[in-house]
Amino acid sequence: MIRLAFTGLALGFAAPALAAPALDLGAVWSDHAVIQRDRPVLVEGRAAPNAVVSATLGTERAEGKADAAGDFTLRFAARPASADPVDLAVTSGGQSLRVSDLAVGDVWLCSGQSNMEFPLAHALNGGMEVARSGDPGLRLLQVPKAMAYLPERAFGKPTRWAVAGPDSTADFSAVCYFMARELRRARGVPIGAIHASWGGSKVTPWLDPQAGAAIGGASDMALLGLFAKDRLAAVAQFAPRWQAWYAGEAGGSAPWTRPDDLPWQPVPAISGWLAWTGTPLAAKATGTVWLRRQVTLTAEHARAGATLMLGVLDDMDMTFVNGHAVGNTFGWDEERAYKLPPAFLRAGVNEVMVAVTNTYADGGMASAADRLALVTGNGQRLPLATGWRYAIAPVRSYPPRPPWDANAGIGLMHNRMIAPLGHFAMDGAAWYQGESDVDTPDYARRMKALIAGWRARFGPALKVGIVQLANYGPAADKPVSSDWARTRDVQRRIVAEDGNAVLASAIDIGEPTDIHPANKLLVGQRLAVGVLGKPVPMPLAARREGNAVRVTFGGIEGGLHALSSAQAIGFELCDAGGACRFAPARVDGDAVVIDGNGGPIAKVRYGWADSPVVNLFDARGLPVPGFELDVVGE
Repeated sequence: MIRLAFTGLALGFAAPALAAPALDLGAVWSDHAVIQRDRPVLVEGRAAPNAVVSATLGTERAEGKADAAGDFTLRFAARPASADPVDLAVTSGGQSLRVSDLAVGDVWLCSGQSNMEFPLAHALNGGMEVARSGDPGLRLLQVPKAMAYLPERAFGKPTRWAVAGPDSTADFSAVCYFMARELRRARGVPIGAIHASWGGSKVTPWLDPQAGAAIGGASDMALLGLFAKDRLAAVAQFAPRWQAWYAGEAGGSAPWTRPDDLPWQPVPAISGWLAWTGTPLAAKATGTVWLRRQVTLTAEHARAGATLMLGVLDDMDMTFVNGHAVGNTFGWDEERAYKLPPAFLRAGVNEVMVAVTNTYADGGMASAADRLALVTGNGQRLPLATGWRYAIAPVRSYPPRPPWDANAGIGLMHNRMIAPLGHFAMDGAAWYQGESDVDTPDYARRMKALIAGWRARFGPALKVGIVQLANYGPAADKPVSSDWARTRDVQRRIVAEDGNAVLASAIDIGEPTDIHPANKLLVGQRLAVGVLGKPVPMPLAARREGNAVRVTFGGIEGGLHALSSAQAIGFELCDAGGACRFAPARVDGDAVVIDGNGGPIAKVRYGWADSPVVNLFDARGLPVPGFELDVVGE
């Protein structure tokens, strides 16, 4: 072939040639990027296999060679902070790339769910904050929302670093912006803020493959890999797990094979369930509901196979056709389209059974009726806008989630939103998440795996800031069990056990009726306090003193203060069996002394409710976080 190409050239003809792979840099490299100071600079990218790659960063030169797959990494020396612009120029095989206006300072990743995603324009005083956000030394990188079943090199769509200003900050994370602004003011060096979050996400989709394997196991990772290649086969493998859950909850019922076991009612409308006036779902739309539709096919239609179009189902579904599992999807904005092989269809009546589970607010059928159809393999569209029936499933819990689940699956967000960052050095990462994991028993294990994965990727010295969940939900006038409070304590314990993490409590600045409180300024400022190395309030120990308990605290500046009261409120004492009681408490310097009232004492807890009323702060206005401690001594 090479000889033919040379012959063509000798004769003056335009000989066809294989195009060389395009030289490309990692997704994080664009104009206006911030490079982490005082760390070796790694420039990752792709070139032709085994090609020599050379580059200059300012006046420094580096050279390397791509491996057999075309991947390369160039290493430059660590640099001190500098706002003076520097360019990166990379060449290989006659191709060249240039990235301009690079600054050197501190880089932070901000990730989590909707409260991290919450945009600056919607925060308290958002309009004014956006208007005055211009700062050439503060650079922002917004990572597009996207998912992948395996790690990717590129983001879901192109994105670029932007200098902070009204055009770039309005839709950027408010918490991330406020934290980065505080760091910029305090340190006086360029700050780069990378925002990658997704509303409603659990921690599991943010895990890297190593953490995913440790949490989900080899079988789930294999199942995820299968889903990337053959979705129907993966759904078939997952279905027995889902069916076992349902049968266990519903006393052995199996509606996917015995539809007539359920009491069916006509679907009032193709709409969200809260609009189904006169049904139980109009008052409470959470839970699992079966939808049933019979479709009559000719033998020709059945032999051709089909695609089942169900529109958007809010939140998740498990769909069967003639008893065969054909789809399982999470997403309140994703239209379902499930391939049906001929072997799953038959001439005559075909049973379509869809179990839809909703976990929050309105749920159910969220598309216009004309989006529902069965499209046969020979192109005929059979409308499914009418004829549906429903039955409320006799189950109390939520179903198991497959490893490809968009909200709770393994690594899907990491693969498309974190993996493309490569091994770009960073100073730290801020995490605001947990609302979706308040009922996850091993949340601490998952969070530790997330942090370990970040440090393996971005550097072992990575500092981590965690926002302790804000107050949300009902207040309590007596001691209660609270998964929300338990999650706060897990977050506190993770920080206490980690030698390079800080806690920013939002226990006092939430909104009991709104899971998305608008006061993001204080959250960002509190993150910055810990990130800057300043102490923040943390409980240290609880020790019995006669019939009282003394709780000591660290990270206090200016002593503890009980605001608007002579007492510190929100403290409870619990016996060994878990029975708790409110107890009066008084401030004593950097400690709180709690009156035991003669009752048994095994534990002390503070702020233990979904939406606790608390009044204990240090002189800076930083709150004591919610916690539970064992009582020791005497």
